[in-house]
Amino acid sequence: MRGTVLRAQSGFFWVQTENGLLECRLRGRLKKERQATDIAVIGDAVEVVQVSPEQGAIEAVLPRQTRLARRAAGTKGLWKEDVLVANADQVLLVFACTAPDFHPRMLDRYLVITAFNELDAVIIANKVDLVDPERARALFALYERIGYPVLYTSVKTGQGIAELRDRLAGRISVVTGKSGVGKSSLLNAVQPDLGLATSEVSSAIHKGRHTTTVAELIPLSMPGGGYVADTPGIREIGLWRIPEDELDWCFQEFQPVLGQCEFNNCTHDHEPGCAVHAAVKQGIIPCERYESYLKLHAELASG
Repeated sequence: MRGTVLRAQSGFFWVQTENGLLECRLRGRLKKERQATDIAVIGDAVEVVQVSPEQGAIEAVLPRQTRLARRAAGTKGLWKEDVLVANADQVLLVFACTAPDFHPRMLDRYLVITAFNELDAVIIANKVDLVDPERARALFALYERIGYPVLYTSVKTGQGIAELRDRLAGRISVVTGKSGVGKSSLLNAVQPDLGLATSEVSSAIHKGRHTTTVAELIPLSMPGGGYVADTPGIREIGLWRIPEDELDWCFQEFQPVLGQCEFNNCTHDHEPGCAVHAAVKQGIIPCERYESYLKLHAELASG
């Protein structure tokens, strides 16, 4: 039968199936196959055989539709893919309007990462109750003009919570953002009994055998269901280096003019006949985003 990996740790995989939650191991033949990526991670759709009331064996891992990944060092200096979440539908990037202050460059970095992984990005502008409405809109207006969806939320007033709930329903979502922006408060506002609702799953997979903090998919009990990915690796994903020649494509507003530069290997920095630079001068590409691109490109180039 088929199932979804909710948790993976130390060779054990907890898979949600039609027969309930099963603690699974990989079949030996799967482990023997040479892999350039993780064999199974949270979010993976798998085929399992139940071997006891609470245990099973993973026979196959189905092809991934999407992945949120970074590059990890392999043996002898080789690189392999470190997949944090498989088959995610969207990444919710939570930023506070204040306390802590909003940093556009950090948001740009996250947007590059989600674009590189070909995942939909939704910007959550939280704590709108702490600033004037005009101020909140002004902070994120640039991203709305580019075409990114922005939800304005407040746990205190309830603003945007219903819309956020609709965004989460029926999807596998990754919720990320720096400490203090209100991620946990938002999720608790969406589903007030979130901790209680997941206690059955947690008790089934925390048996005292393993104590390391690991990635997990938290099921949502709202109409339509859905999952929220909770993984310690998310907060470190910004450290992963994206190839220099793919950075420009990760800026959504650059894409219409890419390929129109005079030089095929244009870095959009100093070269003559650069279509991106021309679009900046014409106001098609925002100056702030272009400056962010240059800083990220310099960072990648410096290694």
